Amino acid sequence: MHNPYLPYPVRIDQITTETEDRNLKTFRFVFLDPEDEKKFSYIPGQFAELSIAGKGEIPIGIASSPTEGGVVTFTVNKVGQVTNYLHNMKEGEVMGIRGPLGNWYPWEEMEGKNVVIIGGGFAFTTLRSSIVYMIHPDNRPRFKDITVVYGARNPGMLLYKDELAAWEQRDDINMHITVDATDDPNWKYNVGFVPTVTEQKIKSADDAFAIVCGPPIMIKFTQPVLEKLGFPAEKIILSLEMRMKCGIGICGRCNIGDQYVCKDGPVFSLAQLKRMPPEY
Repeated sequence: MHNPYLPYPVRIDQITTETEDRNLKTFRFVFLDPEDEKKFSYIPGQFAELSIAGKGEIPIGIASSPTEGGVVTFTVNKVGQVTNYLHNMKEGEVMGIRGPLGNWYPWEEMEGKNVVIIGGGFAFTTLRSSIVYMIHPDNRPRFKDITVVYGARNPGMLLYKDELAAWEQRDDINMHITVDATDDPNWKYNVGFVPTVTEQKIKSADDAFAIVCGPPIMIKFTQPVLEKLGFPAEKIILSLEMRMKCGIGICGRCNIGDQYVCKDGPVFSLAQLKRMPPEY
């Protein structure tokens, strides 16, 4: 049995600067040992710990899809000691990944259903994983309509711009991109907060699940919109990944009531959250 405290060694294969402020970078990793890659078997919605010897580790949602074999990807916001160090690392350097950790989106329950994905800011990472997973040719027939509402503060803060443009060109996914505000005269998408655009673009909750991941304030105001549209609490799926700490239920810093977010989550339905102390 693999020791959950020991990270798998990985090499930084590619670094992509995502945003104009350069505070968000996407790191693509390759496992040094192919056997470790097999052991790191994950499902969209899970997270992992990025580990740097002598610096510490940080919990980050997995941005790649298991359908993208050979690599695992994370988008990292530069906010502290570990992330600052990571942002200064170069392609080819070696570090560690511990995981995968936590639970995942309820893919079996969503099979044969319409799926609405709602994301904001850099929390779009596990949603990127989910979109890539769902539109893969082996999986696309498993789901009905796929609709995405994704927003950022301004155009320069959007993640995965090339992929957003490619998804928009597909006829099997409905993309609604928005920004809070912009003075760009060439901006051709929506302007408005994610909850408002969700209410404008999502017309029905029939036979549908909604997956929501974003900053707490976005989730707080999106939740009543989805309930107004008719989504039952059991079919509104939220992620509390910002509560992650050690990832294996040892430190006790992620608990909400009697639930350990790292072990019982980070994915919860709204129905589950309503039985827990308020989080949003």
